[in-house]
Amino acid sequence: MLISIVKRSLFKDKDGGGGGGTTVVKRRFLGFLICQGLQSTTIFIFTKTLLLSLFTQSPFKPSFLTLLSFITFHFSLLIFSTSLFIISSPRPQRPASPLELLFSTAKLILVPISNTQPLLSPDFRLPVRTCLNFVLFVAVSAVSASLSVISLCWSCHVFDQLESKRLVIGKLGFWGLQIGLFYGLHYVHNKRRVLQFPIIQRPPFFSFKMGLPLAVGKALKLSAVGYAFSALLAFFLPYNFKDQLPAGNFITEQIIFYIGSFVVILCWELCHHLHQVLHTKRSVFAPPKGSAAAETNPSEPLLAALEESTPKSLLQYLAYLDLCMVCEGNVDPWRRAAFFEESGETYKRVISVCLTPVEQFTRNVSEVLESSPVDNFLQLSHQLRSPNEQLADSKVYESFDDFQLLAWCARIVASLTVHSHKEDRLGVAQLSGSNAAVISTLLSSLLAVETLMGKKTNLQSSNTLMDPAGIKWATLNSGRRDSAAGFAGKRKGTPFYAKAYSMADILRTSIYGIVSAFYDEMSHSAKAGLLEKDWIISSKPLYGTRELLSQKLRLFLDFQAS
Repeated sequence: MLISIVKRSLFKDKDGGGGGGTTVVKRRFLGFLICQGLQSTTIFIFTKTLLLSLFTQSPFKPSFLTLLSFITFHFSLLIFSTSLFIISSPRPQRPASPLELLFSTAKLILVPISNTQPLLSPDFRLPVRTCLNFVLFVAVSAVSASLSVISLCWSCHVFDQLESKRLVIGKLGFWGLQIGLFYGLHYVHNKRRVLQFPIIQRPPFFSFKMGLPLAVGKALKLSAVGYAFSALLAFFLPYNFKDQLPAGNFITEQIIFYIGSFVVILCWELCHHLHQVLHTKRSVFAPPKGSAAAETNPSEPLLAALEESTPKSLLQYLAYLDLCMVCEGNVDPWRRAAFFEESGETYKRVISVCLTPVEQFTRNVSEVLESSPVDNFLQLSHQLRSPNEQLADSKVYESFDDFQLLAWCARIVASLTVHSHKEDRLGVAQLSGSNAAVISTLLSSLLAVETLMGKKTNLQSSNTLMDPAGIKWATLNSGRRDSAAGFAGKRKGTPFYAKAYSMADILRTSIYGIVSAFYDEMSHSAKAGLLEKDWIISSKPLYGTRELLSQKLRLFLDFQAS
């Protein structure tokens, strides 16, 4: 029964529609708890029978206290795993600052409750909730480590010389509390709560096995640093039991405690690794092949997960990941073929849900670039900057928090447009205007990102000067020289530069893929002077002008865009 539940949770992770999309995350969490329980049981038995058997008088003698320590150990890991699942997110989340928490607390106390208007806005409520989740995680880590160390080490005979078991529990609990506080603060500070989706999807067991050496090595480092941190803290605090044991047993006591702290952190590192593997695995949002739903409307479960799930949630990220793999790969060609159905509604819905995040990202960057000079983003010092400029920086940073989702969306629309060249027999992509919308959105987003990075934007004269021999002469530069050009060294030090560079590379690669697939059509349109009419939207672009987008597209057509 247990094996069947694990297999169903890990290897049959499909959503067949009917509003059961949220069950995907629930099944994964259940499978995660089961696998975590199995690995922690193995580690507990191994530690008790091998590592701590030298310090125990009767290591193999079962008793009620042994069973109680086993249950306590699993309970401590259960609350840690639950708190880990609560704070995990597919994207970074900004916690509220202490000043914001103080302001919200004062507002809740002083302002009377109103039924018409909430005290805290939704934009402010999320950072407060995130901050409270972080505090809860650190507190749970401290309690979990305290219970785990007690359940592992309390039966060692070196503690029999203490006056009572209450002193043993207090001492082990105090040391475990420090280890838990150290690990919780380290986990939150290093943003390890963010789910990292692997580039190559492997089977869960293979992915877990590949990360075992890294998890063990990190557990060794963290346990050593945590032990030093605990020893230093115990030296300054009055709560100390050094004088309770004879001097000869002090080294033995420290060895026991280090073993206990290492085992606890090892369980947590394996728990973190297992959580990453299981919750970033691809989920197939499609009915079973050959069923009635697969014949009539195979794309509805995927579209429902994309459109109806909570924005930026794990379920929506899994749906985008599934869509990206369907569009880029050839494992499920029948699912991609269903996007090009006769009415064209499915194709337009898919393009719309993928272009919307890219369009919103471009608007955010465009608003910041138009409201503030580009130089502000390239300065390393923020001490003399106005609140409006700091708010603009924060808006740009938060826009790049969705980098993984934006990368998937750009790759999806590019792959669908490329595949439509051969697979769209009814021409729904061209007739619906999706091709022009895709090219215009990707070009606008690329121009905005390049401007943000400090790259010069040149608008050439529309009258290209060529002599009878076909030599292209230098054209006039009617565009302004970006003020950010002089800060090439500084812009690489900005926090968003790495993601902006990667985003520009993804957008450039996506556009080149479309241009390569439609090269003949675009070349004929360019010769006929219809390139802008056929591949650029008639309305105002999100960033730049239609002339600027047209010239950028010509650079791609000449394979000179870099």
